[in-house]
Amino acid sequence: MSTQMFEGRGHAAVYQKYRFAPGKELQQTILAYLQEKASGIWKAIPAELVVDVGCGSGQGTQFLAEHFKKVVGTDISEAQIQEARDTVSTPNLSFLVCPAEELPFQDASVDILTSFTAAHWFDLEKFMREVKRVVRPGGCVAISTYTVDMSLRYRDCSEKLTKTFRECWDTILKYSHNRLKFVLENYKEIFEALPFPDKKRITDIYDNIPMTVEGVVGYMESASPYQTFIKKDPEAAKSLLQETEKRMLETMGVSSRETPVEFWVRHVCVLGCK
Repeated sequence: MSTQMFEGRGHAAVYQKYRFAPGKELQQTILAYLQEKASGIWKAIPAELVVDVGCGSGQGTQFLAEHFKKVVGTDISEAQIQEARDTVSTPNLSFLVCPAEELPFQDASVDILTSFTAAHWFDLEKFMREVKRVVRPGGCVAISTYTVDMSLRYRDCSEKLTKTFRECWDTILKYSHNRLKFVLENYKEIFEALPFPDKKRITDIYDNIPMTVEGVVGYMESASPYQTFIKKDPEAAKSLLQETEKRMLETMGVSSRETPVEFWVRHVCVLGCK
């Protein structure tokens, strides 16, 4: 069964507020791959149903809804699904509460299956069995994650700003669940487990995510290791983020938390066609 790390309503609310949608480079990588495959069987059978597994509060699911006829987001967390339903509202988009390993779809009924920054929490063997079962012949899979390879850019202080961010991030990552190993290994094990002969893994997708200082700090707050940290030592966890925000503002020479900053993230993407 999936590892459940995002269950609380408070965490889900932070997640919805500060987690970002897939960046443009990742979007283009996925859409280009799907378009390449569409030149074959999809000419006769267009993609009708897209399922986004481990959708959280729906940031990635919303991107898919802009391009496909029917999109369903699934997540094991009722709190996350409620956030998604409260936030995202388009006629072709719906959300379901269910485990990644028990998808409520018929055999060979899904045209495209995706998962954004979630697959490392799944029971990999059971999830891949479901992927093989629900994806139709000729259907595609896109499983991605952003990595811990992140940096900040702002005028002439990018190096110092990134150093401040990474010092905080490194402290938070000490509280990581052991399943973070899948991310640190660039989804190699997930790629190898994908039961499709036609597949590839791209490890160098770089995206500039428009952020503010508040957004960067909020992103760190939304991370599962921080949630573990704050349960174990609330004062130290809160103090770390407060001090980091203060140092960032001082480095940038600004006072507003709403000051824009470039947040650069490296993505890994596993793509496959059945």
